[in-house]
Amino acid sequence: MTIQNNQEDAYVQLARRTIEEYVQTGRQIKVPENLPNEMYQDRAGVFVSIKIKGESESALLLRGCIGTIQAVQPSIAQEIIHNAVSAAVKDPRFSPVTPGELDRLVISVDVLGGMERIASIKELDVKRYGVVVTKGYRRGLLLPNLEGVDTVKEQVAIAKQKAGIGETEEGVMLERFEVVRHV
Repeated sequence: MTIQNNQEDAYVQLARRTIEEYVQTGRQIKVPENLPNEMYQDRAGVFVSIKIKGESESALLLRGCIGTIQAVQPSIAQEIIHNAVSAAVKDPRFSPVTPGELDRLVISVDVLGGMERIASIKELDVKRYGVVVTKGYRRGLLLPNLEGVDTVKEQVAIAKQKAGIGETEEGVMLERFEVVRHV
């Protein structure tokens, strides 16, 4: 157990335990006992983000991020376990996390609130709201309050790019959502 585990809440501790077990043994953990009740009872979309400490302690580099826009699993705890494994070993942008990296990982868990359709980007706030852009079957999401994403315009552009939607394409549906970020 790393030093930062003492400062992590139950959501992040569950994600960390899941990642460590899966990377070291290839096995997915079962939902443990003694979690907060809402983790067993509630359902929500969840994103697990993994960053790794770089050369300097202040440099954090994205190492994996996978999530669900809406609940897929029967509980938040199961959603975290499923998405933690995916973020660690199935994010197509990165090679799988290795055992040698485990002590350098910084993990966050975002629990998504409900989606609210909006008429324009004027109803967004890059720090408060995440955004989902949809056109036909193409859909992209960007979480709120991300380092390096400072404007709503940037946020929407990145979400469009993730969805494969051209920057000037019209007829794009916008939705916003809030998150509870666990670090």
